Parts: sequence; structure tokens; C-alpha cells
Amino acid sequence: MIVSKKIVLHFPNRLVDQPIIYMLIKEYDLRFNILKASVIPDKEGLLVLELSGEQDNYDRGIKYLTKTGVNIQSLSQNVLRNEDRCTHCGACITICPTDAFELDRTSRQVVFINEKCIACGLCIKACPPRAMELHF
Repeated sequence: MIVSKKIVLHFPNRLVDQPIIYMLIKEYDLRFNILKASVIPDKEGLLVLELSGEQDNYDRGIKYLTKTGVNIQSLSQNVLRNEDRCTHCGACITICPTDAFELDRTSRQVVFINEKCIACGLCIKACPPRAMELHF
């Protein structure tokens, strides 16, 4: 069975020059799509990606990352909406490239579907009350 998950990888500075993604491809036959990256030599690195492959290979690849010292988080843990600030104005609906926001026609409330989110940050800039937050 093929799985595909959006994850955030935090690389300690000792790993930023290692071929970790190459190993995921070569040894575990995984495919990836980089959604966001910030890797600076001698500093901590951050990589947001969609990782996919056979379930067994995916699980083995995640174990490899953990054993290597890479901190792994689900992408959905990093993009949050502050419900106290949200006014449901809809500015996020028009700007989001992945349709992670929808208008509930009954309640007239904006619904955030974080499984669709790729953490591009466009909603953060577009949100007048600053209700969208990105935590890496």
C-alpha cells in the first residue's frame, strides 16, 4: 500500500551536510516533494516535504531518520489557526493555493483543513486579524 504524508524535518547542525534525503531515495525507495526548505551550513536545517512510498519502506525510512538524529513532526502540528482571533472574513480562502480553507455555507464560518495545508505562509500574510500561525 502506498502512503503519502506531509512532514517537517528538523536537522541539527551536525547533519545539514549529510546525504539524508539521498538515502531515503536509494535505500528505502521513497519519493519526496519539497514544500519548503531552509538549510544553512553549520546551522540547523528545516525541510517541509511530502514523503511517499510503500508503507513498509516509509516506516523503515522514518526509523532511519529518527536513528540519524532528525526530528520529525507531522506538518499539521505546525500550522494553527487561533480561533480567538479568527473573524471568519474569508481572506484566507482566496489566497490559499491548496484549498485548505472552505466556507461552511450553513454557519458562514471558515473551516481550516490542515491536511491540505503545505505551510506556504500565504494565509499568514493575508489574514487581517493575524489568526493563522506557523510554528516550526
